[in-house]
Amino acid sequence: MTDDGGRGPHVALAGIGNSYRRDDGAGIAVAARVVAADPSLVDVGPVVDPLDLLGRWDDSDLVVVVDAVRAELPAGTVVVEALAGDSPSAGGDTGAGSVTSSHGIAVPGVLRLARAVGRAPGRVVLVGIVGSDFASGTEMSLAVRAAVPEAARRVLEIVAEARPCA
Repeated sequence: MTDDGGRGPHVALAGIGNSYRRDDGAGIAVAARVVAADPSLVDVGPVVDPLDLLGRWDDSDLVVVVDAVRAELPAGTVVVEALAGDSPSAGGDTGAGSVTSSHGIAVPGVLRLARAVGRAPGRVVLVGIVGSDFASGTEMSLAVRAAVPEAARRVLEIVAEARPCA
């Protein structure tokens, strides 16, 4: 992984989603908010399909992926999961059970593929917002839109924990 000349780990951010599929735009909205708060972050998104992360997240020590997810939790719930990339579900610290993507291949599958070809980042953390409406349209549901600031705060906390004290 990279060292950034003694400035700390290379941290990247990836907002996944489609702004024309209502709640699926949550990842992009969170990433935009995070980059506005911390312009030093490398934003490798937005990406519509998690497979697009291949080649974009290479050489990163940490990648924080933000996406709308499906889970048996109320819409708007923010979940944070450290991805191992070797299990079919994200399985993390949320107690959410199975958190899945609204995309064909989820981020853990892409991480497994990246590891198989030797191009995986050192660590991947998923910050998800549970969505409920993935139909055509540009407006996120009220619960998901209300969760965007909380998800952005969680991303910034993860990034701050990864960076050394200045």
